[in-house]
Amino acid sequence: MPEVIGILIIVLVLFGAKKIPELAKGLGQGIKEFKKASNDMQNEMHRSMEEPPTPPPAARPPEPKKLAQEEAADKQQLKS
Repeated sequence: MPEVIGILIIVLVLFGAKKIPELAKGLGQGIKEFKKASNDMQNEMHRSMEEPPTPPPAARPPEPKKLAQEEAADKQQLKS
């Protein structure tokens, strides 16, 4: 407890009695913004975990002409 009182006295001497409420107000606003951002992040995480996953886009089947060309190229490679 004596350490806390010593720190408060040093702060009072360094900043003066008029600046301390401004510093406390700024510190309070910073903590409030941090809590808000933390809660928003937690809510987003919960929301994303509850949503069903989106299925991957369906792959198009290869065109018949292209497939035939690939098969012919494969056959040539096997003969070589």
